[in-house]
Amino acid sequence: MEKHVFVMAGGGTGGHVIPGIAVARELVHRGHEPVFIGTKAGMEARLVPAAGFDIEWVEIGGLKGLSLARRARTAFELPRSVLEARRILRNRGAAGVFSMGGYAAAPVVLAAALSRTPIVLMEPNAMPGMTNRRMAHLARRALVSFNEAMPYFPFERVEIAGLPVRAEFFALPFKQRSEPPVVFVTGGSRGSRTLNHAVQGLIPLLKQPVKIILQTGRDMHEEMKAAISHPDVSVVPFIDDMPGTFAQADLIVCRSGAGAVAELAAAGKPAILVPYPYAADDHQMANARAMERAGAARVVADKEMNGPRLSSEIQVCLEGTTLEAMARAARDRAKPGAAARAATLLEEYAEAKN
Repeated sequence: MEKHVFVMAGGGTGGHVIPGIAVARELVHRGHEPVFIGTKAGMEARLVPAAGFDIEWVEIGGLKGLSLARRARTAFELPRSVLEARRILRNRGAAGVFSMGGYAAAPVVLAAALSRTPIVLMEPNAMPGMTNRRMAHLARRALVSFNEAMPYFPFERVEIAGLPVRAEFFALPFKQRSEPPVVFVTGGSRGSRTLNHAVQGLIPLLKQPVKIILQTGRDMHEEMKAAISHPDVSVVPFIDDMPGTFAQADLIVCRSGAGAVAELAAAGKPAILVPYPYAADDHQMANARAMERAGAARVVADKEMNGPRLSSEIQVCLEGTTLEAMARAARDRAKPGAAARAATLLEEYAEAKN
């Protein structure tokens, strides 16, 4: 197959960048050349160069939840950003565009549509982001992770493909319950004040032996290390080997971003999900409810999570064969091969264009 250049669009948050990097790696493996387009203010400015990929820049800001002045500035920037993105597509000889959404993707997708460059979208959340919702009609194919997201895209151009997840999560074997059970609590790499304090309040309420691993985030580590002194609670600031920690855990308490939910499914791990309350369009709650409907998780609103509630939820999960049933339901949602599917579609559209 001929070597092609593919443009990877999407930025702002890690959730918009990391899956794109996974698809880019798959494209490199197949002999193609990926190049990213993003903004210097988003996570892509750090993550993409660190992953070893080339990136070009456009100037564009967000719209959602911002001031009227910021939204007016974004509207003013958009035409110039589209022209700049179109110039990059032309100069690079782009054969296709892969978009994860986010405000940085909008000018690239519009430029691709104007130049008739094939577009493949990937939407990781149950509630699609604004950019993907508005650009849905421009894509040749929309790859989604949740059935709940499918109605937002043209029926004949949408499919369930999942989200790229490291192979180590899929490789984890089905785990027999430990005695005592191991509960892993994490608010992500930066931690969560709500979850940290819930664990602090949980300790005196435990009704049976449970081992807890708490990833606090670096900012709160010293505070929580001083506040929690219990032989069965491990308080750590950050975990590098997340698949290894998943392997130890019988139950995971965490947020419900698309990446976290995809990792839970890949690993087949039951979860108590506490959606981040300020996520755009409340998409974390939509993700969590989808997992709950599947029988893979229990959901607690952030404002309701505290020591007593966490204790109660853990006890429910540890009853009978509940953990095992949740684990099977989680793994039933696993979707391996998401990056490969995106790469295959990009190749097919590129070859058809020639």
